Amino acid sequence: MNSVFVYCEIEEGAVADVSLELLTKGRTLASKLGVKLEAIALGSGLKDVEKQVFPYGVDVLWKGDDKRLAPYTTLPHTSVLVNLFKEEKPQIAFMGATSIGRDLGPRVSSALHSGLTADCTSLEIGDYEDAKTKQVYNNLLYQIRPAFGGNIVATIVNPECRPQMATVREGVMKKEIFNPSHQGEVKNIDVDRYVNADVDFVVKVIERHIEKSKINLKTAPIIVAGGYGVGSKENFNLLYELAEVLGGEVGASRAAVDAGFCEHERQIGQTGTTVRPKLYIACGISGQIQHTAGMEESAMVIAINTDSNAPINKFADYVITGDLNVVIPKMIQYYKKNSK
Repeated sequence: MNSVFVYCEIEEGAVADVSLELLTKGRTLASKLGVKLEAIALGSGLKDVEKQVFPYGVDVLWKGDDKRLAPYTTLPHTSVLVNLFKEEKPQIAFMGATSIGRDLGPRVSSALHSGLTADCTSLEIGDYEDAKTKQVYNNLLYQIRPAFGGNIVATIVNPECRPQMATVREGVMKKEIFNPSHQGEVKNIDVDRYVNADVDFVVKVIERHIEKSKINLKTAPIIVAGGYGVGSKENFNLLYELAEVLGGEVGASRAAVDAGFCEHERQIGQTGTTVRPKLYIACGISGQIQHTAGMEESAMVIAINTDSNAPINKFADYVITGDLNVVIPKMIQYYKKNSK
């Protein structure tokens, strides 16, 4: 077994951020294992992909440039990955926990009988000793993720089957260039060699309509987030007003979204978006691990809560104990007065 493989999602010739984040982590793990980092790009119009991925430390880029592979459809992408993995025998393979990765990952892992850990929040290399046989396995992938509703953090290992597969949501890992001048090898994939054309191309995308999201929590420098403690959809208007004054975005916990206070696109946490703003203002948020998993790397956190013992206070740089309906209007008033 060799190499760490990362499946790169491509949209209009651009590599998705989640794929670049996985390449960053993959480079670290590959260096620790002493193996190559290899990327896979499937689609059409991929002439500039190597320029995008090589700076992240990619040693080998497997490029399948074929009009039949774009836009993404399940069967041909699955066939290419399954057959390529059978030949190259990677010890680790990563995909983004996106709509594509969540469709593709389980199919590939099922075909290879490898298993897959979804929505990992951390990936490390370590050893494992079987409690029954006392056999020690070296250099396994620690696939770390919250479990049982976030009540525990589970470390999952796969001693027997390969590749060790995991998906990671966008924003969980940091995206960092390894070496701007790094150059790797390009290997072109003969798509016809890996697919069954009579079967894999039976589904064709006739027409696509793409609407870009008007909400962009990922790049917002300031986020004002509300939880169930905000109390109502109407009370969320205060958060929108504060966010507008500060030039930020509004986010929400899952409890607030489930209660109908805010739309799902604004959900932050384990089952929502992962963010790293310069300032995160948590309003009426208790701070359960499901939520903090998505915001704990914020540069500064201010917590506003009536409960002085709320778990969110452990993450906060500043804690304001009080009613947000009183505190937030004062913050708005003070900011307007002193920011001119």
